[in-house]
Amino acid sequence: MIEDKKNKHNIIILDRSNIKITGILDVISFDEEIVVAETELGVLVLKGINFHLNKLTLDNGDLEIEGEIYSLVYEDKNTYGKTAGGLLSKIFK
Repeated sequence: MIEDKKNKHNIIILDRSNIKITGILDVISFDEEIVVAETELGVLVLKGINFHLNKLTLDNGDLEIEGEIYSLVYEDKNTYGKTAGGLLSKIFK
């Protein structure tokens, strides 16, 4: 049986400053401090500083980022942003 490479989801972090991710379906948002990407296994949220996008190939599902990585968290696709958005909107009113 031949496995579809796009269905594989892997994360490789090198020295907390370079991250390579496979299984990316879409990048929801990206800036110098946060990256939100939809993966085969849920929404992935990366936080850090000085993020720089080195490679994005959605055809293959590959993403490579440089910068100082502080956290990496998976969120449920169905609930991502609902709770946080409600809380943030209350804070910034």
